[in-house]
Amino acid sequence: MKKITILLLLITGTSFSQINPEIAKSAVNIEMLFPEGKSKALILSYDDGAKQDKKLVELMNKYHLIGTFHLNSNKLGSDKDFNYLKKEEIKDLYKGHEVSVHSANHPSLVVLSKIDIIYEILDDRKELERLVGYPVRGMAYPFGNTDDKVIDAMDGLGIEYARTVGDSYNFEIPKDFLRWFPTMHQFAKAYWEPNQPEKDNKELELFYKKIDDFLQTKELAVLDIWGHSWEFGTDQNKWNEGEKFFKLLANNKSIYYAKQIDLVDYINAYRNLKFSVNKTSVTNNSKFDIYIKINSVVFNVLAGSTMILNY
Repeated sequence: MKKITILLLLITGTSFSQINPEIAKSAVNIEMLFPEGKSKALILSYDDGAKQDKKLVELMNKYHLIGTFHLNSNKLGSDKDFNYLKKEEIKDLYKGHEVSVHSANHPSLVVLSKIDIIYEILDDRKELERLVGYPVRGMAYPFGNTDDKVIDAMDGLGIEYARTVGDSYNFEIPKDFLRWFPTMHQFAKAYWEPNQPEKDNKELELFYKKIDDFLQTKELAVLDIWGHSWEFGTDQNKWNEGEKFFKLLANNKSIYYAKQIDLVDYINAYRNLKFSVNKTSVTNNSKFDIYIKINSVVFNVLAGSTMILNY
């Protein structure tokens, strides 16, 4: 009987300790939301700096969308491969958008020596900063190629994210910003091969299905679409298709329209929030207001403040 009584006391004591609300709060799930408490973010990411960027930026501005443009500074003003923008056009054209590194000459970085990787990135970054007048901190790998050697060479070069071309077809936030896999190429893989209408239609169906999935999801989601404006060329049907998907994504109150670097800064600020052990207070040392959700309650943690969390 004595053993049974002791056992019951142990079980009862354990139960009380497990339901202690202060202890329970230490395991509470804290969710990040995007600025203004939004649950979705959109990145439109275009490479190279072809002259067709003029028309693309015009379309983005028409629908109040924001783009990130990865440029090869040493090719600007040339007609090698295709017609590039002129250097004197860069600052005004991309006003309100982000300019980012794409290497100076667009080589495959994985075949270069470490010192040449550094030159390609720093020369591009330095010249782009001269053109736009602000720190350039993002990058897209030329051809999407990267490996551990390239990423090791980038250490200390001021690059805070780098996008590949490995389509994930999901909306997850990358854990490693230097191995950033986008959601998908514009139009998926439609138009990659000439005279393949059935394949094009199938890829377009997939493309719009993923956009619809993004718009309908209740989960935190980042849609990252990448491509090149030169792919549109002079084909008005492709430009019409581009305007179609811009319309679908525009003017949505649940979407945070972001430069890629702004999204990176926001996520880093969220990850740097300082919570008390029992999750009843939080300090935000960043310059951004950070939105979080705990037990369905949304909090706006103001920049440079400490907040008491009542939930």
